[in-house]
Amino acid sequence: MTQPAADSDRPPPPGSADSGDAGLPAPDFEAQTHAQEIVQASGTSFLAAMKILPEDRRTAMYAIYAFCREVDDIADAAAPAAEKIGRLKNWRSELERVYRGDPQIMTLRALVRPVCQFGLEKADFLAIVDGMEMDAIEDIRGPSLATLDTYCDRVASAVGRLSIRAFGAEEERARRVAHHLGRALQLTNILRDLDEDARRGRLYLPAELIHAQGLESRDPNTVLGHSALPAICAEVARMAKQHYRMALQHMRKCRRGPMRPARMMMMGYRAILGAMERRGWQRYAEPVSLSRPRKLWIAVRYGLI
Repeated sequence: MTQPAADSDRPPPPGSADSGDAGLPAPDFEAQTHAQEIVQASGTSFLAAMKILPEDRRTAMYAIYAFCREVDDIADAAAPAAEKIGRLKNWRSELERVYRGDPQIMTLRALVRPVCQFGLEKADFLAIVDGMEMDAIEDIRGPSLATLDTYCDRVASAVGRLSIRAFGAEEERARRVAHHLGRALQLTNILRDLDEDARRGRLYLPAELIHAQGLESRDPNTVLGHSALPAICAEVARMAKQHYRMALQHMRKCRRGPMRPARMMMMGYRAILGAMERRGWQRYAEPVSLSRPRKLWIAVRYGLI
């Protein structure tokens, strides 16, 4: 798990989000609009959870999500590995400039104020870039459980650590929520995106589970076409559900208000996991989504009440 940042990597100590703008960088409205447009164009299911936040926290989440979206696009681009790694290296350099207050990339300009306002840690942003680099270096195929856990921490739990601070949850138990919920969401994504990832030559199902079914191949099409696929997926689903349970356990010990967006995200994704289980793993290529009434019920039940 990514370690907390050293003091030199932290933003200047801000006042609380409710104490006014004293000492904060001025809003960069052009960059904020840019980040919001990225979020809205993405069609992310997390948008509803972001919208229940107060304006300053919502703006921070838009910036965090836009950052994740753009580095993810680099990792997924149809370009040579060296080119993708070079572009990610540039984002690392630009992150240093965020913490000095003078980044050049529009999306990173949107982060300058939230970084100061909510104490967002550089180590978490760098962890996300590290995770994208894992995808950029080579197509991941049947990683070990340890490698998969590292990957989930970087591309999902690190996002969670940034998000909970933007939500207003700074206590240590909230970091435990981020730890488990990030892993739960990413494992759910892996199961949801089996077909899409295979078309990219990727397979995130762990090697130990593949080998336990007597399969030696890590070729995506071979594994997805094998009769053992449902057993492998069922075990990954079990892992995800355990992380959902642990996230909820820690969430119940946190202040309710800041956890509402996280709870909405959790319940939405847990419902998608349940829908995939009912559909069956042999039909992994059939898309699964929640009905509009179900989404609305989740939003009202967990976001507003």
